[in-house]
Amino acid sequence: MTETTAQQDPTPQRPAHTDDPEYAANLRRATLASSVGSALEYFDFALYGLSSALIFNTLFFSDLDPAMGVVAAFASFGVGFAARPLGGLFFGTIGDRIGRKWVLVVTILLMGGATTLIGLLPTYEQIGIWAPVLLTVLRLAQGFGAGAEQAGATVLMAEYSPVRRRGFFSSLPFIGIQLGTLLAAVVFTFLSSLPEDVFLGWAWRVPFLLSFVLILVALFIRMRLRETPTFVELEKHEQVAERPIRDIFTKGFPGVVVGIGLRMAENGGSYMFQNLALAFVAGTFIANPVDRGVATWGVTIGSLIGMGTIPLTGHLSDRFGRRAVYRFGAVFMLLYAFPAWWLLSQGDPATVVVVIALGIGIAVNTMLGPQCAMLPEMFGNRHRYLGVAMAREISAVLGGGLAGVLGAYLLATSGGNWLLPAIYMATLALISTASTFLVPETRGRDLLRLEDAVNVSTDEGQDRDADLPVVTAAR
Repeated sequence: MTETTAQQDPTPQRPAHTDDPEYAANLRRATLASSVGSALEYFDFALYGLSSALIFNTLFFSDLDPAMGVVAAFASFGVGFAARPLGGLFFGTIGDRIGRKWVLVVTILLMGGATTLIGLLPTYEQIGIWAPVLLTVLRLAQGFGAGAEQAGATVLMAEYSPVRRRGFFSSLPFIGIQLGTLLAAVVFTFLSSLPEDVFLGWAWRVPFLLSFVLILVALFIRMRLRETPTFVELEKHEQVAERPIRDIFTKGFPGVVVGIGLRMAENGGSYMFQNLALAFVAGTFIANPVDRGVATWGVTIGSLIGMGTIPLTGHLSDRFGRRAVYRFGAVFMLLYAFPAWWLLSQGDPATVVVVIALGIGIAVNTMLGPQCAMLPEMFGNRHRYLGVAMAREISAVLGGGLAGVLGAYLLATSGGNWLLPAIYMATLALISTASTFLVPETRGRDLLRLEDAVNVSTDEGQDRDADLPVVTAAR
C-alpha cells in the first residue's frame, strides 16, 4: 500500500484488535509504562521547581541579592525548557522512524539519570561558580530527555486506546503526573519541616537520589512493552516516514502552532501555581510571608484533586468532544487568574492552600484531561510523535519555561505587585481559549490516517469500526 493510496482512502482499515486478550494485556502494560514515566518526569520537574522556589537561591546562587537569587534559580529551571524542543526534535524524529518503545527507554534513562546526579552536586559554598554551572548542565540534560518523554507517553496511549474511550484511556497515565507532583510535594513538605541546617545541609538531596528507584521500575516495565498497533501498520505497509522533520515543517506545521496555543494556559498555568505562587507567598514579595511547608500543601491537595479531574475530563471529552471540555478549562483559568493572585497577596495560609489547590486541580487539569487524546489526534500517523513533541515542548518553553523566570522578574522589579502575574496568567488563558476555535473536533478520529486534522475539513463522517463522528479528508 503506497502513501498515495492511503491518502486517497480517508478511512484506512483499523487493525481488529479491540477484543483480543493479548491487546488488552498490552494496553495495561502501556498504561503502566506511561504512568511510571509520567510520574518520574513530573517528580523530577516538580522537585526542581519547588527547589527553585525555595532553596536553590540559597544553595547555588548565594552570592546574589535574595530576590534576584530567586530569579536566577528560576532561570536555571527555565533552561531545561529550552532544551526540551531540541530533545523533542531529536527523539521525536527517531520515534517516527524506528518506533515509540525504544525512545521511551532512552529518555527515561537520560532524564532520571540527570535528576539523580543533581542530588550529588556540591553547593556554591563548596566549589563556587562551578556549582550553578553544573546544576545548569544537568538541568539541560534533564530537559533534553523530557523533551520526548511526555510526547511519547501521549502518543503511546492514544495509539493503544480503544477509539470510543480514547479520551479516558489516554488520560490515565497522566494521573502519573499528579502522583509525581504529589510525591515531590509530600517529600519536600516533610523535609522542609526539618531544622534548616539539616534541610539545607543534606536532606534536600534525598528526593533527587530517590529518582534512581523510579528509573529501575520504569525500565523493567518498558522493556516488556510491545510496539503500538498504528506504528506496526506503518511498517507493514512500508509507510514509515523517511524524513519526519521535513514532513512536520511542510505538512504538520499548522497543527504544531495550534497545539502550542492550546498548551499555553495548561503548561504555563501549571508552573505558575506550582512554583511561582510558592515563591510569591513564601518569599519577600508580600508583607506576611507564608511558611513554605504550609504553601506546598496547596500543590499536594491540587495534585490529589487532579487525580480525579484528569480521567473525568478525559471521559467527558469522549462524550461531548475535546474542544468543549478544553475550552471550559481555559475560560475557567481566565476568570480565576485575577481573584487568585489577589487572594495569594493577602498572605492568609488557608487561603493560599485553597487557591493553589484549585488552580492546579481544576483550572490546569480540566485542560490536561482532553489534551491527552486531542494532541495525538491532531497529527497524521507518519509524523505524529514529532508533531506532538514539537507542540508540547515549544509550548513548554513559551509557557512553562518563561512562567517562573519572567514571573519572578516581574515580581522582583515591581515590588511584589500581584496584578502583573495575574495579567500574565490571563494572557496565557486567552491564547488557549482562542486556539480551541482553530482546531476541528478530533473525537473518534482514525489514527491510521496520514493527514493532519487541522488540514482537513470539519465535515462529519463515519469511522468504519467505531461508528463515531470523525474528521474527513478535504477534497
